[in-house]
Amino acid sequence: MCEANAYILKDGNEELYLENVDLMKPEGGKIFLKNLFGEQKVFEGTIKEISLLRHRIILEKK
Repeated sequence: MCEANAYILKDGNEELYLENVDLMKPEGGKIFLKNLFGEQKVFEGTIKEISLLRHRIILEKK
Protein backbone atom coordinates (compact mmCIF):
# COMPACT_ATOMS: atom_id res chain seq x y z
CA MET A 1 0.00 0.00 0.00
CA CYS A 2 1.36 3.38 -1.00
CA GLU A 3 -1.36 5.78 0.10
CA ALA A 4 -0.50 8.78 2.25
CA ASN A 5 -2.22 11.10 4.69
CA ALA A 6 -2.67 14.76 3.74
CA TYR A 7 -2.08 17.50 6.30
CA ILE A 8 -2.63 21.27 6.22
CA LEU A 9 0.16 23.41 7.63
CA LYS A 10 -1.35 26.06 9.95
CA ASP A 11 0.76 28.30 12.17
CA GLY A 12 3.62 25.79 12.10
CA ASN A 13 1.34 22.87 13.06
CA GLU A 14 0.06 20.09 10.84
CA GLU A 15 -3.67 19.29 10.89
CA LEU A 16 -4.97 16.09 9.31
CA TYR A 17 -6.98 16.90 6.18
CA LEU A 18 -7.60 13.51 4.53
CA GLU A 19 -6.43 9.98 5.33
CA ASN A 20 -5.44 7.26 2.86
CA VAL A 21 -5.05 9.57 -0.13
CA ASP A 22 -4.85 7.54 -3.30
CA LEU A 23 -5.21 10.28 -5.94
CA MET A 24 -3.99 13.87 -5.94
CA LYS A 25 -4.46 16.11 -8.97
CA PRO A 26 -3.68 19.85 -9.26
CA GLU A 27 -6.38 21.74 -11.18
CA GLY A 28 -6.19 25.52 -11.69
CA GLY A 29 -4.81 26.57 -8.31
CA LYS A 30 -6.74 23.88 -6.47
CA ILE A 31 -5.76 20.35 -5.50
CA PHE A 32 -8.26 17.53 -5.95
CA LEU A 33 -7.76 14.66 -3.46
CA LYS A 34 -9.51 11.30 -3.31
CA ASN A 35 -8.91 8.52 -0.81
CA LEU A 36 -9.28 4.73 -0.97
CA PHE A 37 -12.83 4.91 0.34
CA GLY A 38 -14.06 7.33 -2.35
CA GLU A 39 -14.08 10.42 -0.12
CA GLN A 40 -13.14 13.50 -2.16
CA LYS A 41 -11.93 16.94 -1.16
CA VAL A 42 -10.75 20.01 -3.03
CA PHE A 43 -8.05 22.11 -1.36
CA GLU A 44 -7.29 25.70 -2.36
CA GLY A 45 -3.56 26.14 -1.93
CA THR A 46 -0.24 24.57 -2.78
CA ILE A 47 1.73 21.43 -2.09
CA LYS A 48 4.50 22.28 0.35
CA GLU A 49 6.04 18.82 0.66
CA ILE A 50 5.46 15.19 -0.26
CA SER A 51 7.33 12.46 1.60
CA LEU A 52 6.75 9.10 -0.07
CA LEU A 53 8.83 7.28 2.50
CA ARG A 54 6.83 8.75 5.41
CA HIS A 55 3.49 8.59 3.50
CA ARG A 56 2.79 12.29 4.17
CA ILE A 57 1.51 15.15 2.02
CA ILE A 58 1.82 18.66 3.44
CA LEU A 59 -0.52 21.29 1.98
CA GLU A 60 -0.37 25.04 2.51
CA LYS A 61 -3.14 27.61 2.04
CA LYS A 62 -2.51 30.47 -0.38
